[in-house]
Amino acid sequence: MRKAIRSSALGAAVVFLGCAAVLAQSPGEATYKAKCQTCHGAAGLADTSAGKAIKVKPVTDPSVRKLTEAEMVAATHNGMGKMQPYKDKLSDSEIKGAVGYFRTFLK
Repeated sequence: MRKAIRSSALGAAVVFLGCAAVLAQSPGEATYKAKCQTCHGAAGLADTSAGKAIKVKPVTDPSVRKLTEAEMVAATHNGMGKMQPYKDKLSDSEIKGAVGYFRTFLK
């Protein structure tokens, strides 16, 4: 009986922690991972095969580092270089959230 209770408690804890990890992810982080990470990479280093293929600049590049948040939002909204525009695919708040998450890599 104790073993069954212990197993149930352990199972509940695993489910709880799994849900907490999902909920801890910000909407901007979720959007970035779903729409941007394929080319820009998990840490903004453009170290993915897609990023390398289209020559995405990493977050460490001086030309990227100097962009303001508003410029990054505009680039995401309208497209930049080979990057497609996301104005018809993401809401303004989703774009701003993804850019905000990307900017955490600047630190």
